[in-house]
Amino acid sequence: MLPLQVNFQALPTVGAVLLPAWMCSLLLALSPMSAQADLVTDWNEKAFATMATVRVSGGTTPARVLAILHSAMLNGVNASAPDRTGTSAQAAAHSAARRVLAELYPAQKADLDATFDMAMQKLPDGAAKSTGMTAGENAANSLLAERKTDGFTSPDSYRPATAPGSYIPTALPIMSHVAGIKPFALPSVAQFRPGPPPKLDSVLWARDYNETKAWGGTNSTLRNAWQTETARFWEIPGPPAWNQAARSLVASKPLSLPDSARLFMLLNVASFDAYMAIFDAKYHYGFWRPLTAIRNGDRDGNDNTERDASWMPVITTPLHPEYPCAHCVVDGAAGVVMKSFFGAGPVPEFTLTYAAMPGVTRKYATIQQLEEEVSIARIWGGVHYRNSNEVGQEIGKQVGEYVLKKLQ
Repeated sequence: MLPLQVNFQALPTVGAVLLPAWMCSLLLALSPMSAQADLVTDWNEKAFATMATVRVSGGTTPARVLAILHSAMLNGVNASAPDRTGTSAQAAAHSAARRVLAELYPAQKADLDATFDMAMQKLPDGAAKSTGMTAGENAANSLLAERKTDGFTSPDSYRPATAPGSYIPTALPIMSHVAGIKPFALPSVAQFRPGPPPKLDSVLWARDYNETKAWGGTNSTLRNAWQTETARFWEIPGPPAWNQAARSLVASKPLSLPDSARLFMLLNVASFDAYMAIFDAKYHYGFWRPLTAIRNGDRDGNDNTERDASWMPVITTPLHPEYPCAHCVVDGAAGVVMKSFFGAGPVPEFTLTYAAMPGVTRKYATIQQLEEEVSIARIWGGVHYRNSNEVGQEIGKQVGEYVLKKLQ
């Protein structure tokens, strides 16, 4: 039983589009930039508002945008250390952020320039300001050039498996080209590839199958209203959720500019590389989702998995293989980074919201509480198995620890 518990090609802009629900509320954010004390969180919010103006897929594109943005900001801050150059670290951070976002979203350049100009008016004029601006531009340009050929925007050549002449659903899975993408910190997307999913004739497979079938179906009598809400809430991708959590904790426990820049760089580099690690594993193993498995329970060779011909999950099944869990890998990676800054114990209570569920808030008193909720939500939502969640979180922790060790 369940317990109750660093370069980049410009993304295409589009005209009138249907935006992901989690982004809709961000269109109103920071125009002009809000007067918060932490300029890193200001630009983080501005990035989400900017991304909300174009069509994006899942959490991988936001993770990549944020990784390049915050890497450039940190590099600009580090290049502007007063004891070395006499330049303004604030000017460098603002300049790097504006340059990255304007390159990736050229249609939003006027808005980004206005935000930048307003921020720069608050800084005293002089050589420190001008040299800081140059340092930020240089940091951004270097990362943009480095990521230009990272493979993220290469063509999708996924080949659907079918017999000649036989119809299959035609929606292509996402991130099937992951093998050709260059991570930010990992030497290879396969660095932490796990072992295979459970064998279909195993006790472990029967346990996972029956747990998700019982708890994650639309007609489940085991799930209560709070658990159903939790399942639906965690359709929100990892990057907006974890960056929202980080902004909230920085507001409660302010960091210096270098430390804030470092936090958001590590958080988003770890998240992006964790995605790359998990999609490598997903396409290496190609394991079936609960929707497919449960409707074919009579074909898996396991006497303890009974078929349900009309079973449906609570939330929409994502368009990529099941094993391991992508939400969980970001969960593990982000948790490692956040705990390295705010500790593994109690933190100031923080609240998450999701634009697709107005009026719903989720409150957390520890980072671990957030991690555990994300994992169980994917079972209650009917899109993952417990073993996949555990494996995904472990890969995420390995990625997070690797990123901390390499880039801290």
